[in-house]
Amino acid sequence: MATYIIIAIIAYLIGSVNFSIIISKKMAGFDVREKGSGNAGTTNMLRSVGKKAAAITLICDVLKGVVSILIAIIIGNIIKNLDKELLLQIAGIAVVIGHTFPIFFGFKGGKGVATSLGVLLMSNWQIGLICLVFGVVLIALTRMVSLGSCGAAILFPVLTLFINQHYTVLTEGKNGNVYFIYSVILAVIVLYNHRTNIKRILSGTENKLSFKK
Repeated sequence: MATYIIIAIIAYLIGSVNFSIIISKKMAGFDVREKGSGNAGTTNMLRSVGKKAAAITLICDVLKGVVSILIAIIIGNIIKNLDKELLLQIAGIAVVIGHTFPIFFGFKGGKGVATSLGVLLMSNWQIGLICLVFGVVLIALTRMVSLGSCGAAILFPVLTLFINQHYTVLTEGKNGNVYFIYSVILAVIVLYNHRTNIKRILSGTENKLSFKK
């Protein structure tokens, strides 16, 4: 039990390192949460600080998910008699929660999409890529990042019901269904973080990206 708790704490602390806040202060001299949508994430960085800052933020946020899952996998291989799938899932959920509610920045962080992408790719690269492509296509068609993010989040649990291959951790005799509850929790976190965006999407007032800029 102690190992699971330690992994949760480590992943949460990794998630709590909010690069959009750090980078915006360093490159632009202000906290990105004070501008635009007030969200500490890639999209607001793009609108408030610029493409370079947004790209760096995106990469760093994805890596938070990657590193957290990698640590869980390594620990799971070192310490015997652990539920490796559960260990990975705890790390994945904790790092996204840390990104959303960062202890280092007053518990006001981002929406967890980029970090969730890192978690997805490390959990199952096939599912991660499918969700990524699906999300990007939705964004390209609608110019709404929020819609693409929510669509990809919803697709994740659905795919775990049908895909049983390419899981980074999957004990013999188990199938992708062991990741279903995990995927639902991650999807719920992302959808909850986009609740105001969802309201604007339904009312037709959601902000759209301009590909001309």
